Amino acid sequence: KLAVSEAEINIFMASQQKKLKEKAQAEMLAKGNENTRKGLAFLGANKKEPGVKETASGLQYKVITMGEGAKPEATDKVKVHYSGTLIDGKEFDSSYKRNEPAEFGLNQVIKGWTEGLQLMNVGSKYVFYIPSGLAYGPKGPAAIGPNQTLIFTVELLDITTP
Repeated sequence: KLAVSEAEINIFMASQQKKLKEKAQAEMLAKGNENTRKGLAFLGANKKEPGVKETASGLQYKVITMGEGAKPEATDKVKVHYSGTLIDGKEFDSSYKRNEPAEFGLNQVIKGWTEGLQLMNVGSKYVFYIPSGLAYGPKGPAAIGPNQTLIFTVELLDITTP
């Protein structure tokens, strides 16, 4: 027979789960703080690079190719090709690798994309350097992590709003 009751086991298990959750939250907070520090350092150096411009929000961008088509508005749907990397160069997403452009509403994506794509003409290719506050912030998906500054190379192929 057990020397402890089921209630005592449940209390112990709940206590252990709470400790594990608190530890995971502390680790996530520490990682987020580290990512914030690295991101700010990267953006500070990056804005001095030739051709890099910065908007009032802190979004940085560089024009690779200037298109001659229309510019989308915040309520438009667009078709793009893109690749996304962390500041260490690790790629986390790419429509190029899927061999299929992405199509979405500008009001359905991270703020850095909504703002950046409105700067572009159809046919343009830009690189966006997106501070974490204009990306996923502390709630970054697992492949990205908390408070990551992101780099996207984006080609605006079309405005698909009917």
